[in-house]
Amino acid sequence: MNLFLTVKLAFSNIRSNKLRSGLTMLGLVIGIASVIILVGIGNGAAGSVQDQVSSLGADVLTVTINNSDTTLDYDELDGFTSLSLIDSAAPYLTVSATVSREAETSAQTSLIATNDHYIDIMGYQLAKGRTISEIDIENCSKVVIIGSDAAKDLFGLTNPLGETVKIDGDHYTVIGVLESTGSSMGNNVDDMLLMPMTTVKYLGTDTGISNLYLKAASEDGVEEAASEAEMYLTRTYALSADDDFSVSTQESTLEAMADITNTMSLLLGGIAGISLLVGGIGVMNVMLVSVSERTKEIGIRKSLGAKRSDILKQFLIESLVLSLFGGILGIVAGISGGFASEVFGVSFAPGVGVILVSFSVSAAVGLVFGIFPSYRAAGLRPIDALKQE
Repeated sequence: MNLFLTVKLAFSNIRSNKLRSGLTMLGLVIGIASVIILVGIGNGAAGSVQDQVSSLGADVLTVTINNSDTTLDYDELDGFTSLSLIDSAAPYLTVSATVSREAETSAQTSLIATNDHYIDIMGYQLAKGRTISEIDIENCSKVVIIGSDAAKDLFGLTNPLGETVKIDGDHYTVIGVLESTGSSMGNNVDDMLLMPMTTVKYLGTDTGISNLYLKAASEDGVEEAASEAEMYLTRTYALSADDDFSVSTQESTLEAMADITNTMSLLLGGIAGISLLVGGIGVMNVMLVSVSERTKEIGIRKSLGAKRSDILKQFLIESLVLSLFGGILGIVAGISGGFASEVFGVSFAPGVGVILVSFSVSAAVGLVFGIFPSYRAAGLRPIDALKQE
């Protein structure tokens, strides 16, 4: 029997048991769709994080002091800017505060205490007003810059410049409004507020600095700038680079994030792959049932001259057709489900490689789990098969 007739017969047998074939394919559909969706969401999360880290710019260093006994005073930032390879420094301290306008409804929002270099280093733009000045830092001025969404929520169509907002019951003057930016480094920039680093003391928060951004004098000298900053911290504060602090470049941060997200994607893919194994077992079970139901048919075909290889090929192709159809439907369901998840704000990035691997796995499932039933069918003796009722 030629290949075309064998495939035609396989389709005929599948159509004759639509419900059973459909349920068998459903296991593969769920497995492959799960792999595509979970790995795609993992890739989407990785891409989102990488975009946010990259948005800082290649010339930005992140300094984190982990030693709880050591924090910097604001005046000590001059030591970093005096280094030959460092252009500017911006401390940052994130706190949660209750913000309201007059007697209107209040809301919890993120507030970042920093200095005049923060907006430049982070790549933000002012829509109106001015940035924090050194005078604001020196005088601990009660002034804030607000995000675009916060401006709409608090002031509507009113120009917020010069107006006041209440933060934890105290009045602060709005000196600037940020252009709409979206999320960056885990913060919704459009909804946050910026205030002078020294002013945060009025909120009952320690003004000691343990996190700051440094801007290198040039992108080509970022690694050298990082080394210079490490040497400065080690020499000036007797800190250990391994335990007490870290100075990371955007490239090293991206590499660390890539390792984490790749591991997460593999883990998610492995979990989803278990359902593919279950789907494969379902294919084997259905094919074994099919062999049992068609034992007499196998006997008749063998008695009429069908070879062992013909029977083997027939059941193997039938198993393969089931798996491939399940694979195609699973890919469609996975891509559709992944893009549907974006409605809920979940990033989804389907990889061509994952889709090709999923399709290949579905074919492999059909072959691997179809081999045993096919050999069992091919090994039946004609006289025994004909006796089967």
